[in-house]
Amino acid sequence: MTAPQATGGGGLPAPALFAEVVGQRAAVAALRAAARNPVHAYLFCGGPGSGRRAAARAFAAALLCPSGGCGECDACRRALAGTHPDLVVVERTGASVGVDEARKLVGLAQRRPLVAARQVLVVTDLHLATRSAPALLKTVEEPPASTVFVLLAESVPPELVTVASRCVEVDFPPLPAAEIARWLVSRGADPARAELVAEGAGGDLDRARLLAEDEGFAVRLELWRSVPARLDGHGATAGALARQLLEGAESALGPLRARHAEEVRLLAAEAESMGERGVPGRKEVTERHHREERRWRTDEIRTGLGVLARAYRDRLVDAVGAGAAETAVACEKAVGLVTEAAGSLRRNPNETLLLEALLVRLGKVGG
Repeated sequence: MTAPQATGGGGLPAPALFAEVVGQRAAVAALRAAARNPVHAYLFCGGPGSGRRAAARAFAAALLCPSGGCGECDACRRALAGTHPDLVVVERTGASVGVDEARKLVGLAQRRPLVAARQVLVVTDLHLATRSAPALLKTVEEPPASTVFVLLAESVPPELVTVASRCVEVDFPPLPAAEIARWLVSRGADPARAELVAEGAGGDLDRARLLAEDEGFAVRLELWRSVPARLDGHGATAGALARQLLEGAESALGPLRARHAEEVRLLAAEAESMGERGVPGRKEVTERHHREERRWRTDEIRTGLGVLARAYRDRLVDAVGAGAAETAVACEKAVGLVTEAAGSLRRNPNETLLLEALLVRLGKVGG
């Protein structure tokens, strides 16, 4: 392995800083160029697993490093690990980024850097800050010269258009399945399994990373594929199958929970090495872990519903080819029901009731 390219004298940050940002070449190029003469606020816009968080840490390292992002010094290492004292990550504590978080941000923005020439404030889930938009706007518009904002959002709702207009926007589109598959193969994954995982990841590299280590993933996909053949029109069958599917979704959390435990362990070790008794920000980390687990479970069900929809589409194609018009109509209706159920996941429904109702309706439709 070659040594990271050091920087200095006005050069670009070392490419090694962005090693964890996969497939986002345009975003990385823009950030490496921006680090030389940063402005006061940036908006990283993209979905989960698109690389926004890793890019935020790498960009912060470039801004906090005395050499402009050498990738080797203590400042770079601590920024990449999320433990640099002048890298502050503001996480929401509830369902949205509320007024309390906005007020906290106002105070943090006025803080003097502790060890570096500037501080970097990373605000997650900006798309959920619609109620606190006015307070955020004032803070982002008039920050101290030593503060740089990095705002992370999945999208920009109308209430936050003005805030976004005060930032340099950097887009992080979903990763193509082929890009994820190549990355998995480069890390030693079997090509066939890499392709399977990439298709189930939905453009989310974090999800792909964990699914690649999840031996039960293929089994769960096969369970969803088997649903049409197992439905017999009886409510008891639908209820039992729904419970089995949800048990699979719960078991899918195992690798994520293991990663969370390792993250806490590393933070505790870092705190101990610095002579601190507790883990700074442990409450915020725990709350973030809970949110990630809820989202993971929802994504697992959404992936399963996608597999189920494809199973009915395959049956539809076969029925059309065989001239079975009645079966084709039933399969088309089934695809619509599954698509409707997947869309309703955005409203955080009771998952048990959602799946039971769907499977009962699918059993009546047939196909």
